[in-house]
Amino acid sequence: MYSLFRDLAIIILSAKFFGLVARKCKAPQVVGEIIAGLLIGPCLLNLVQISDSISIFAEIGVVMLMFTTGLGTNLKELIKAGPIATLIATVGVAVPLVGGTLLYGAFYGFAAVGSPEFYRALFIGTIMTATSVSITVATLQELGHLKSFLGTTIVSAAVIDDVIGIVVLTCVLGASSGTGTGLGKVLFNTLLFFATALGVGLVVHYAMKWLDQRNPHTQRITIVSMAFCFAMAYIAEEYFGIADITGAYIAGIVLCTMDDAPYVERRVDISNYVIFAPIFFASIGLKTDISGLTPEILLFCVCFVVVALITKIIGCGLAAKICRFNWDDSLKVGVGMMTRGEVALIVAQKGLAIGVVDPVYFTAVILLIVVSSVATPLALKAMFTKRPPVPHPSQAK
Repeated sequence: MYSLFRDLAIIILSAKFFGLVARKCKAPQVVGEIIAGLLIGPCLLNLVQISDSISIFAEIGVVMLMFTTGLGTNLKELIKAGPIATLIATVGVAVPLVGGTLLYGAFYGFAAVGSPEFYRALFIGTIMTATSVSITVATLQELGHLKSFLGTTIVSAAVIDDVIGIVVLTCVLGASSGTGTGLGKVLFNTLLFFATALGVGLVVHYAMKWLDQRNPHTQRITIVSMAFCFAMAYIAEEYFGIADITGAYIAGIVLCTMDDAPYVERRVDISNYVIFAPIFFASIGLKTDISGLTPEILLFCVCFVVVALITKIIGCGLAAKICRFNWDDSLKVGVGMMTRGEVALIVAQKGLAIGVVDPVYFTAVILLIVVSSVATPLALKAMFTKRPPVPHPSQAK
């Protein structure tokens, strides 16, 4: 317990210090927080090791971040962005899936469809499909573009991407283990979750509006809102197999039209900014350990990172262009969707658990998360500063 307090003190102080340094260098603070994790973790100084307790703090951080994102969402803009986000997410899953499968085949030979090696290759592609929106959300929030149509499209596409990724993961795991894909069950659970969320959301929506009118700007509004956030995160993960961050995001969407939604958002954001979010971003660096790299694995890791980033940019960027974004904004969508995080780790760990992939490939996933987590905020800041987004044609009156 006492070592946890020491670790938390080191993480929070180092994350905030390097976050301020990053801001002084005109880079997003999340870049500094990730670098802090690299410095104090096993990669360099080895002052702090990742533990179950730190992982729990980090998970709370990303859940709260997605909840505040939902609270700050413009519901009308989200409805407009829905069909566009779905197309972007679908293409953004398909292109990396194919790219990762071909990359493994290029390194280790193309195997017959249905063979164990084929499923290994397919699983490498499956790892590439995951998108982590948390870092992009933090960057867009810092740049002031999170609530724009473009920002809403990116966040919505990333949430839909996770749902599609869960379906793909279940199919690949089922096929590789010989137990069947279970695609029907996955689709049924996904539809059932959103139907349940719609029904519960309507009840909670009107109940919270009533409570808000009777108790405006009070702590009890924030407390009940947070309880609903964690309840939705739990229900999504435990009963439907949907990522907990998706449940938290939908909880925020349900409450976003409440009069005190900005008040709750500020209250939750204060707690998250002080402790949970820095731990989440620093934990990415803490999970990185490059001690076991060999030249062959390093080459594969580099190619894995390059292919994963390029396929997301191409897939999501071209889909955005098809949806009538201009080339500059299409590129922003592609770059905003290229971050990988906790979902990629979960996918890789599931593959390791059943033996579809070897432990050495976990290094490639960690490297991808670190590179994409650092590169995405820097690239987005440069693009939004140099070429601000323009209104989408659907916003024209």
